[in-house]
Amino acid sequence: MSFDWMQGTWLLGVDWLIRLAALFWIPSRTTPAAARSWLLLVGFVPLLGLPLYLLFGHPWLSRERVRRQANASEVIRVEQAGMTALRWTPPADTEAAEVAPLVERLGDFMPTRGNSVQLLDHYDASLKVLIADIDAARERVHLLYYLMFDDPVGDAIVASLIRAAARGVRCRVLLDAVGAKRGLRRYAQPLRDAGVTVHDMLPGGLRWRRSGRMDLRNHRKIAVFDTTVGYVGSQNLALPEFVPGFPNRELVARVEGPVVGHLQAVFASDWYIETGERLDVAVTYPVSDADIVTQLLPSGPAYPYENARDAVNSLIHVAQRKLVLTTPYFVPDDATLSALRIAALSGVDVQLILSESNNQRLTAWAQESYYDELLRCGVKIALYRPHFLHAKHLSVDEDIALIGSINLDIRSFALNAEIGMLCYDRGVVGRLREVEADYLADATVLSLEAWRARPGWRRAREGVARLADSFM
Repeated sequence: MSFDWMQGTWLLGVDWLIRLAALFWIPSRTTPAAARSWLLLVGFVPLLGLPLYLLFGHPWLSRERVRRQANASEVIRVEQAGMTALRWTPPADTEAAEVAPLVERLGDFMPTRGNSVQLLDHYDASLKVLIADIDAARERVHLLYYLMFDDPVGDAIVASLIRAAARGVRCRVLLDAVGAKRGLRRYAQPLRDAGVTVHDMLPGGLRWRRSGRMDLRNHRKIAVFDTTVGYVGSQNLALPEFVPGFPNRELVARVEGPVVGHLQAVFASDWYIETGERLDVAVTYPVSDADIVTQLLPSGPAYPYENARDAVNSLIHVAQRKLVLTTPYFVPDDATLSALRIAALSGVDVQLILSESNNQRLTAWAQESYYDELLRCGVKIALYRPHFLHAKHLSVDEDIALIGSINLDIRSFALNAEIGMLCYDRGVVGRLREVEADYLADATVLSLEAWRARPGWRRAREGVARLADSFM
């Protein structure tokens, strides 16, 4: 009995030691909101909560990766200094005059004129155009994607890369080690045998300590061909039904002009961060007669700030008339939630377009916990029905659009490497509004009264899921 008593006392002491250590340690290493979630978990199950926090609680990257990103950012800023003819200066007293300087300081890229932007809203057609551009490439093909599956789409992309390599095109492929695990397992060796260079990004296993926290991911979707064409958006390299029961709807921008060089620079930066190899990036790119102004916004834990969150919040704050946000995952932090509330209460027409179906159950429950507050302050919420709406974009008034891979959740803001492209152009915003109207035509519009009539057990489920927002 004495031994059992001593053992119980020892375990109780360890239990409380973990709780007290976490109380003083965790708040100093993470945001208050995230700290509350982790302290709650550690308080309930200390022996489980502490190991989980050590693995997933702090979005750390290796010092070498942070150093390489800083080096890449410096090169990008220096190279742009001599391109004054391409720089666009926004008119004073406009929304762009507030947003563009912030985005440049955060993500390094200046706004450039002389671009063309084609929005591709059809899944299969977008892939066909992408493969056609691979087949048309003469010097270089660079692909950077979060997800690639071993399915007919993967087969078609690989076949086009092998054809390109056979005619002497230099092909490089970067794929996220987790998101593209199936594609890497099936295609990496055949591609290498054909002369295509393939690297996985943020690898796990025994190599994870040389990269960063195990669940940090590169979520970007970028393609660059020669100096002529680039792609940025939400679409991965897989069939739309790669998650059974959730066929995806996406939005991709096919671009020409100086922005292609900027996409090339993002690819070269990620290549350097993963491999240590510095790629030669062409300095001059053909200017398009369309003369659309664009600006890239890369973000991720290698940067000093949460670029995506800060830029999105700035766009919300500058909106004066209409703001439309489309995202598959909506788990905002306090700053973003506050920005949306202020915009709606200030009289801005704020429309949030989400997917009625969702392949992430916990995320879906958590995002539902925000609906009551948003509806109460005047935010309109529409749930798109026909597909899993995986597109990620935002439009501000008639002048600014943001298109890319950025979700409106804490994971995209703090943990993933993401890419967005801002377009300061009424024509692009008008085209995007047509896409948004198409979503709304097939959507269920929520009302505050109907939402509050949901069962109590759903409210409880939403509240519990929301406590886990920092773990998503």
